Amino acid sequence: MKMLVLGAGLQGCACAYDLLQNPAVTQVTLADLRPDNLPAFLTDQGDWGGRLKTVRLDVTDPVAVQETMRGQTSVMSAIPYYYNAPMARAAVEAGCHFSDLGGNTEIVFEQKKLEDQAVARNVSVIPDCGLAPGMVNILAAEGIRRLDRAAQVKVYVGGLPQQPEPPLNYQIVYSLEGALDYYTTPSWVLRGGKPVQVDALSELEAVDFPQPVGTLEAFHTGGGISTLPFAYQGKVDVMEYKTLRYPGHVAIMRPIRELGLLDNTPVEVKGKSVVPRDLFIAAVHPKLHKPRGKDLVALQVTVTGTKDGKPAKVTFRLIDRYDADHGISAMMRTTGYSLSITGQMQADGRVTLRGVHTPDEAIPFRAYVEELGRRGVRIEEL
Repeated sequence: MKMLVLGAGLQGCACAYDLLQNPAVTQVTLADLRPDNLPAFLTDQGDWGGRLKTVRLDVTDPVAVQETMRGQTSVMSAIPYYYNAPMARAAVEAGCHFSDLGGNTEIVFEQKKLEDQAVARNVSVIPDCGLAPGMVNILAAEGIRRLDRAAQVKVYVGGLPQQPEPPLNYQIVYSLEGALDYYTTPSWVLRGGKPVQVDALSELEAVDFPQPVGTLEAFHTGGGISTLPFAYQGKVDVMEYKTLRYPGHVAIMRPIRELGLLDNTPVEVKGKSVVPRDLFIAAVHPKLHKPRGKDLVALQVTVTGTKDGKPAKVTFRLIDRYDADHGISAMMRTTGYSLSITGQMQADGRVTLRGVHTPDEAIPFRAYVEELGRRGVRIEEL
């Protein structure tokens, strides 16, 4: 199996590392505009016996993209979400399976238009294959399947520092720009079985985890379950996704947003045009970027309803921590590894559906959870 990973950032490198653990993967090509500055966990073993290859690629160059994809079994995209649609189209044209980290519901609907072409080329396209969206969608769908009727689905996920520092008690565990998108984009939820949008950073609630994680605060953010509310409209009464942070985070971030500091519309400052969000990122990033900071991922998916005529509940929980032996963050393990598992399942035939399908539709639950477990990412059923 020859595998192509687009993007040599945190998640792309974690995906590549995980692919290289499988001896059936004969080559991993890591493509990026700047593919030279790789983390130690990828470079310590040299070129992995010739199995790891890096190439310089500009994904806005369609000819170069087609040439790079030609002959690959699966393509896994860990580049910004706004490239996902053209990359999926290119992979289908090249006859490769394709998966990505998602992050934008409208783009997933655009990718679904490739259904006929993907079926004709006998390939699988699976958007939204990270942690959220991705892992949580698979868990939510399994919880729904286990009940005769699912009335309510609540999904909570957070990437957090193990040692929080005020005032935000947060460190960057992926793109800060991406996190701010979620803080400013309305979230699709189900209310009364109908998809509606609610404001990000709203409907604050407390969620308890075992110590030392403790009580966290949860609030709406966009994109976490992607198309799931549309797939289950009319079938589930309530479905929602909330981000987890240490208590007090929203009390700071909401005023920052309401003051316009996260806006993308330029303002004039002393005769110069400045984008407030760009300025905010430039000022805040050095304070939140902690390369040696150890993180954790907390996740809980709860589905309530009825089974055999009685009230019933299915709950999945995950707490994953930084891998100190290899220098791989919990966010990379839960997101990059999830993308790798998806690409491998597409390549080895465990994903049998062809066309464009979301993870909850295409990924076999038990095999996926077992693969995570082999990597020490353990889903607990409460």
